[in-house]
Amino acid sequence: MRTAIVQMSVTADKAKNLAHARQLVRQAVQTGADVVILPEMFVCLYENSAFTQNGEEAGGTVWQCLSDMARENGVYLVGGTFPERDGANLYNTCFVFDRAGGQIARHRKMHLFDVDVEGGQRFKESDTFTSGRDVTVFDTEFGKLGVCVCFDMRFPELARLMALEGAKAVFVPAAFNMTTGPLHWEVMFRSRAVDNQVFTVGCAPARDETGPYVSYGNSIAADPWGKVLARAEEKETILTVELDLSEVERTRTQLPLLSARRTDLYTLERK
Repeated sequence: MRTAIVQMSVTADKAKNLAHARQLVRQAVQTGADVVILPEMFVCLYENSAFTQNGEEAGGTVWQCLSDMARENGVYLVGGTFPERDGANLYNTCFVFDRAGGQIARHRKMHLFDVDVEGGQRFKESDTFTSGRDVTVFDTEFGKLGVCVCFDMRFPELARLMALEGAKAVFVPAAFNMTTGPLHWEVMFRSRAVDNQVFTVGCAPARDETGPYVSYGNSIAADPWGKVLARAEEKETILTVELDLSEVERTRTQLPLLSARRTDLYTLERK
């Protein structure tokens, strides 16, 4: 399964961002990609006022543009995230589309980014967003894949649930910052991959030192052994990586972690 990770530059202009994303997805598909992933909040700056200003309902301009990108290029598209309006609520939402442009998944960020790191980053997504409630796994011709958003990936329980529901790879539109990124970004993706013996794929915006929120960049892919298969730096780029999903079962056979779980002593339940 050839995967393209689009680490794109993001501006304050939604229309410009959409046009740029369309161009980059087209370039990604020229590398033979089957699946393309865009970053968290690829349509607007990462700040609460921009979330409110750029909110749209599913089926609106951004949703339709993502659907068109998938259909025009015959590719699975993990459509980053945008602020999704639903009645009085606003969600940080990732929509996934199949090769024909049909929506096959929707993940609303479950764990909102409310942090106050002394001497570092302070941000409170819950001032704007409502948290989602769904564990999101979807079907492709390659097998089941999972998707979550940025801060969600810090919670081992969520990645484990996706693995238990059959996901062979977990795709994560994200936007780590310069406080947490250097210490936690690679560790997190490698840890979730090793814990669950799945591929993990993280896609971040390119770094803009002049913006209100400075992305760490460093989009990444790791295999079920925890090996980093590809990693960007801070600039805009398209990473293309081959994910051999048969490696998931080979790894689990050689190192039987999931089958050795002591579910007689502990269990993970969804409520």
